[in-house]
Amino acid sequence: MRSAAKPITGIFVNDDFARAHQLRDRARFASPKRQEKVPVVIVGGGVSGLCAGWRLQKRGMKDFVLLEMEARAGGNSRSGQNEVSAFPWGAHYVPVPSRKNTLVREIFEDFGLVRDGVWDERNLCFSPQERLFVNGRWQEEIEPAYDPDQFQRFGARMKELRATGEFTIPVAETAHTKTVGMDGMSMAEWMQREKFTSPYLNWYIDYACRDDYGSLARDTSAWAGAHYFCSRDPEEKGPLTWPEGNGWLVKQLLARVPVRTGEMVHRIVREGKRWKVASADVEYVTDAVIFAAPTFLAPYVIDPAPPILHREYSPWLTANLTMDRLPKEDDSELAWDNVIYDSPALGYVVANHQTLATHIERSVWTFYWSLAEMQPKTARQLLLDKDWTFWKEAILNDLSKAHPDIRDCVSRIDIMRFGHAMARPVPGFLTTRQPSTEGLYFANSDQSGYSIFEEAQYRGVRAADDSLLHLHGRVSR
Repeated sequence: MRSAAKPITGIFVNDDFARAHQLRDRARFASPKRQEKVPVVIVGGGVSGLCAGWRLQKRGMKDFVLLEMEARAGGNSRSGQNEVSAFPWGAHYVPVPSRKNTLVREIFEDFGLVRDGVWDERNLCFSPQERLFVNGRWQEEIEPAYDPDQFQRFGARMKELRATGEFTIPVAETAHTKTVGMDGMSMAEWMQREKFTSPYLNWYIDYACRDDYGSLARDTSAWAGAHYFCSRDPEEKGPLTWPEGNGWLVKQLLARVPVRTGEMVHRIVREGKRWKVASADVEYVTDAVIFAAPTFLAPYVIDPAPPILHREYSPWLTANLTMDRLPKEDDSELAWDNVIYDSPALGYVVANHQTLATHIERSVWTFYWSLAEMQPKTARQLLLDKDWTFWKEAILNDLSKAHPDIRDCVSRIDIMRFGHAMARPVPGFLTTRQPSTEGLYFANSDQSGYSIFEEAQYRGVRAADDSLLHLHGRVSR
């Protein structure tokens, strides 16, 4: 007789969405008790805001404040730790940048990841890197080993598009003259036009769109869908990853950039040539504001509200599973990234994959789920309405397709809900640009139309340079 299932505990973590909803509901806030004058105020302590602070300091500007609503900075790159391992709550890797990506390489050199062009091997993902559970078995690599003719033809088309030189990172640094027509249709439409009919290839493209953008191929610009495959060097090694994912990068930034956490900015108003930024008990009087929070919040905070570009934002759910033992497997080795074919979720990464230990007994798996099948508003409501038990069961049911004994392995599942995790590059996103305002500079990665570390860094750095130009008429070197 089978014994009763072992108890699995857990909670929702970092679940302070009610504070942000105060802005949405236009709640009344107490008047600040004191004023503080400072040349630059950065609103938002995610990667873009932290990189704005990094750039200001690199240019000799230290007189600024960075305000973060949450108790911990980092945005989508926050991380956690338990007795087994550190682990990510969101972004968990950065592809190795090419020599042309000088801005990313500069910050990675600051962090000691690369010296004289040589990458520290300890930060490059160990093997095996990825695998896919398909048709009842695990295979190496996430690209399904079926319909090779269509996969080869798709690869050839991506090589042709890469050769245009228009699929760059950052996206704003290149004119899109030859390929802009792809932005007028969805990736699913482009696949149909090109007569890519393989269900395995179409699943793979859908997976890629869900993975990077939180949206299905039918809701993703064909230009953005191709960008996923064309923007990187095809022979790149890597990626760079850490037990806590991009939380490691956040730690390096926090060691350099001071942040005032728990300060929710609720009003930004222009007064003459200056700006007043109200947060908690302090009203900051400043010459320049770097708005690194998600841009959709601007109309609720800035008075009068500037015209704001429209973006769709993808809801996500992530979970960290504490594994008291690994599931039993016959013929496959646990990889860093593990994906289940035809799952609505995106699989899981193994947080302690980078360990030098020869044997792992306990582990932490970080599970990712972009709720892409539903309209974003519906998915956000579902995230709010369903309790922890509902999501725990949904996660375990999904993983049991590849790991039938998963419930005997897990002791704890902690879950984090992202209502507006990232901007979606819907068809037409390339032609949408946020108008600038003197002294107010938008810096969130949603300005690029999608969320990756490199775009967040670029937007933060660009806003920092614009602020210095506004203050001094030049960007010091």
